[in-house]
Amino acid sequence: MASKIKVYGKAQNRTALGIAHAYVVMYPQATLEDLRKAFPNSICPDKGVAENFLPVDEAEKFNSKMSLYFAKPDEVIDLQDGSKVALSQVWSKPSFDRMVEQGKLYDIEVAEFEKTMKGEKGGYRLEYLNGYVPPVAVASKKGLPWWLWLLLALLVAGVVVALCLPRGEKVVEVEKIVEKEVIVRDTVFVQQIAEIETNFNAAQFEQGKADLNDDAKLALHDLAKVMKQNPELRLRIEGHTSAEGEAAVNQKLSEDRAQAAKDFLVNKEGIDASRLEAVGKGSSELKDPENPTSDVNRRTEFEII
Repeated sequence: MASKIKVYGKAQNRTALGIAHAYVVMYPQATLEDLRKAFPNSICPDKGVAENFLPVDEAEKFNSKMSLYFAKPDEVIDLQDGSKVALSQVWSKPSFDRMVEQGKLYDIEVAEFEKTMKGEKGGYRLEYLNGYVPPVAVASKKGLPWWLWLLLALLVAGVVVALCLPRGEKVVEVEKIVEKEVIVRDTVFVQQIAEIETNFNAAQFEQGKADLNDDAKLALHDLAKVMKQNPELRLRIEGHTSAEGEAAVNQKLSEDRAQAAKDFLVNKEGIDASRLEAVGKGSSELKDPENPTSDVNRRTEFEII
């Protein structure tokens, strides 16, 4: 089926916001639950937020500690029932790609998003394609008598018939464009942390030990730079092991490895200890449960708090 709306955006999280807005344009009666069903949390399972969509008042509570939702007046999604909804700002590349694929199910096409510099004004815009005209929401008025609804329906039908009558003039359909300008906030650190986590795990601990090697220290140095550039950022460092060996030993080893990373960031890089948590999960949360002794289960994760 041909696309009905095309989304142009600056930054992938703003483009994701444009996709959600396009859905509401196409389905003006949509509710918060409809949005959650259309774009479920499984699309964006990234750490740090409770839901992809939250009522604005709940989103603002999260933002009082750390800016994780689009909750400013020019960012929120206005629903026909009068409610206002905020979308998560935290979008990694894999999650964004899933959002784009989900949008295709609703005939929403996405142009390649434009990258922006920190602080640059940007946003997104919607372009209606192939002569598509969005439906207009009709507010629900409880208590109106049936005959009034019938009268309204007849009036609408009369208008439609009148518009369809030949007028002797050629009507040229023009693609309509809706633009919404917003300010781009810097959430690049989400992707930076994911890359640093990959580099840190590639360094690997020696089997049965919690000593940091040079490559691991280099990755932590990069992590410290990101934390210094984003003073509101707080992290939980989680150590994980495979299921090989005794559970109690694995638990202690995972705790020691997480603590070693925290100690380096605090003692060598000058990061405030209150911004870091170190926890060990042992082998309780295997990444590949079907292969409990696999190397992929031996990992350290940096989660945004």
